[in-house]
Amino acid sequence: MSSPAERYAAARRRYAHPTLSDFTADLGFSLDPFQVEACEALEEGSGVLVCAPTGAGKTVVGEFAVHKALQEGRKAFYTTPIKALSNQKYRDLCDRYGAAKVGLLTGDNAINGDAPVVVMTTEVLRNMLYVDSPALTDLGYVVMDEVHYLADRFRGAVWEEVIIHLPEHVRLVSLSATVSNAEEFADWLVTVRGDTRVVVSEVRPIPLWQHMLVGGRVFDLFALRPAAHAAEWEQTPRGLSTRERGRAVVDPELVRHVHEQERRFDSWSGGGGGTRGGFSHKPRYRPPSRPEVIERLDRVGLLPAITFVFSRNGCDAAVHQCLGSGMRLTDETERRAIAEIIDRRTGSLPEEDLHVLGFWEWREGLLAGFAAHHAGLVPAFKETVEECFVRGLVKAVFATETLALGINMPARTVVLERLVKWNGEAHADVTPGEYTQLTGRAGRRGIDIEGHAVVVWAPGVDPAAVAGLASTRTYPLRSSFRPSYNMAVNLVGAFGRDRARELLAASFAQFQADRSVVGLARSAARHEEDAARLLKEMNAGLSAAVLDVAGYARLRMEISEREKALSRDTQAKRRMEAAESLAALRAGDVIRVPSGRRQGLAVVLDPGVTELTDPRPLVLTEDKWAGRLASGDFPSPVSALARVKVPKNFNHRSPHARRDLASTLRNARAENGLGARRAKGRSAADDDPVLADLRHALRVHPVHGLPDREDRVRAADRWLRELRDAERLRRQIADRTNSLTQQFDRTCDVLTELGYLQPGPAPDGGDAAPDPTVVTEAGRRLGRIWSETDLLTAECLRAGAFRGLTPAELAGCVSALVFEARRDSAAQPSVPAGKVAGALAEMRRVHTALSDVEREHAVPVTRELDLGFVWAAYRWADGQSLDRVLAGAEQAGTELSGGDFVRWARQLVDLLDQLAKVADDPLAGVARAAVGRVRRGVVAVAVTD
Repeated sequence: MSSPAERYAAARRRYAHPTLSDFTADLGFSLDPFQVEACEALEEGSGVLVCAPTGAGKTVVGEFAVHKALQEGRKAFYTTPIKALSNQKYRDLCDRYGAAKVGLLTGDNAINGDAPVVVMTTEVLRNMLYVDSPALTDLGYVVMDEVHYLADRFRGAVWEEVIIHLPEHVRLVSLSATVSNAEEFADWLVTVRGDTRVVVSEVRPIPLWQHMLVGGRVFDLFALRPAAHAAEWEQTPRGLSTRERGRAVVDPELVRHVHEQERRFDSWSGGGGGTRGGFSHKPRYRPPSRPEVIERLDRVGLLPAITFVFSRNGCDAAVHQCLGSGMRLTDETERRAIAEIIDRRTGSLPEEDLHVLGFWEWREGLLAGFAAHHAGLVPAFKETVEECFVRGLVKAVFATETLALGINMPARTVVLERLVKWNGEAHADVTPGEYTQLTGRAGRRGIDIEGHAVVVWAPGVDPAAVAGLASTRTYPLRSSFRPSYNMAVNLVGAFGRDRARELLAASFAQFQADRSVVGLARSAARHEEDAARLLKEMNAGLSAAVLDVAGYARLRMEISEREKALSRDTQAKRRMEAAESLAALRAGDVIRVPSGRRQGLAVVLDPGVTELTDPRPLVLTEDKWAGRLASGDFPSPVSALARVKVPKNFNHRSPHARRDLASTLRNARAENGLGARRAKGRSAADDDPVLADLRHALRVHPVHGLPDREDRVRAADRWLRELRDAERLRRQIADRTNSLTQQFDRTCDVLTELGYLQPGPAPDGGDAAPDPTVVTEAGRRLGRIWSETDLLTAECLRAGAFRGLTPAELAGCVSALVFEARRDSAAQPSVPAGKVAGALAEMRRVHTALSDVEREHAVPVTRELDLGFVWAAYRWADGQSLDRVLAGAEQAGTELSGGDFVRWARQLVDLLDQLAKVADDPLAGVARAAVGRVRRGVVAVAVTD
């Protein structure tokens, strides 16, 4: 029971904030302190930045901004980073305010766009700002959900563009996950948006218990309760490493058990009697199987659970393993409810595509209470899983980390199978920020009194390191903003070049860069002091005649760099010569594969020469292996050593045919004496006059004859390193000071050279300075192309690369501008012959020319075309079945799941739709037809869901 004083204080707050009182009256629950603080700041006229853990209820503040806008008769825009979140928030707001007052604008849907409340993706709002859309009239509030997305290196710039360009009178509500530099971000918001209140809460509404699963036992990770261990963590000395600080708070019983497990495996000898030949065998650690983990969680009441596997195949395999174990987590009533959701969500999928999508296996898993969730699933499957899980019907979901990004799908427990994941380039440790994001799903507000995070132990996993990972709070927000070509022409068109530079200087990226200069300057000064000390040390005791140890060290460095440069040039020349020599081969030529698994003699079956890629000859080796080799298998030119007759219609897949031809090849070896290797030629360094002069200067240098030469040169090497480090830091300081405006100027220089921008005319009167830059007609077209390859797309349009193509051919070619393979492959995928191959060759020529201009102006080079989706896009737009499209893509060198195909097809539709709007007829009509041909079947279902 509250005291009279507390009731009086609450009444005064209600009187001071009547809009908030009206808003909370219909909520059915009381607000947490951080929610009250943020909403009161908003009612007092401030913008707000709210940083709180996943599931804490940040969106209530955004919903209050919507409520306030409606009360004031103004508009509110609610922006989200992904379409799925936009759809979810649209449904939530419709439930509260009615469909007549709420609209939705995404790349796929436009519903009631003139409504007073509109939910949209952030890119849609950015585009509105650049074209000064009439929809901005009477806009009072903008909610930016998941604003920490501005750290995303591909899309993060959009958030900063919106924040900078919003009209001054619009109040901004920024909702973010917990970051350690919230104050820095808020300081920037104050500089560009005016009065902004920062509200930070690190308190989870549901306490999170951290555990480790070791074998079949679940241990608490920390010795104290969640709130207590957080306080204990803050009191540990800051000078310690994360692992050392974790050791101070980890549960000692867990540590003892892990040590016993590791000692058991390390000290295993097995004795002599039970081993083969008297040798001991170290036992291999067998982690608990996925069904065992789920069964263990079920026994202790920790389901429903999300298990993060970090592999699509691993997620699918986990469901199959659980089904194969005979485990079932649902009763008859739950199975009927799941079947109803499946039928409702997937009823519009074409019947003929269900088999190739793995529908029946997926349905069987759902009915048993198991499901996978990853980007390889089509949207209808993912949305079905999400609804079943939120309703408590599916008890175990195996997911990749994409599930942690925004979708409201909490669980009682989160399991991490590993603490290492593939980041797109390499396997890397999970960061503290990623760990917090993943485990933030644990604990359902209003259902669970506590959430649980479980890390599955394996040898080498230190509980102290996991404790440090779980407790670290240093994950700062870093801007990824850089000016793109599309951004540059839109900024210049809307504000002029000078004002555009001022706007870029106001970005969060520049704000952070300027602050970092102070630390860089201190580091540079330290390196310069160390260099001065080393200079005295290396010249100590020397006469003036030989007082040039630094010059001697520089000579040695120049020799080393010259040798490396010559080696690189030689290798590049040999690679080019190797590619040319491969192009000259003919069927029947006997060649030598110099290294690798296929080393030895081989006969060429097909030279494999194409317009677009280096030759990839099909060969048969002496050991009867047949396959294609890449140019990388030949570090030096290859020549025909002999010739053998290849039978007409030779089938390299026939073992009998391979055996006979391999025998002929071995006979050719004996007949032509092909056993010996060619002698290694002289290196370029042996005949280089510059290198010879440098080596001579080194030998006659006075320091060369000193008895302690090497000691002094080692000091000189350290001196050179310190100077280089100081110089590198000074360059960084120069680059970071006004770095974004310098990038913008270089970007504009590229656009000017290519004709998208041009100097403005001098005004009447002649004496005034001309407007420095104006946007040309080509630039205005570029300003309406929103793509990572915006300028390359515009250049392909201008070059006529798409002229004369059919809709299916255009879809195939344009796919090379949007598709990016998940992993690099040495082999280039095949493409349709004829007009598609010709258009792609022209697009590659355009890319080469553009890259030359970009390098000349020190601008990041536009990524190369990726041909991995060409066949799939061509066949789909040609009306072929999904089964045949996916099988054909794999045959052409690209493995696609149903979800992959739908996602890339949707992006292809988006770019084709843009081409239909910016191109002239007849190409515009072909692009519109291509949109219709791609937007069918599972793609059409995904777009309209």
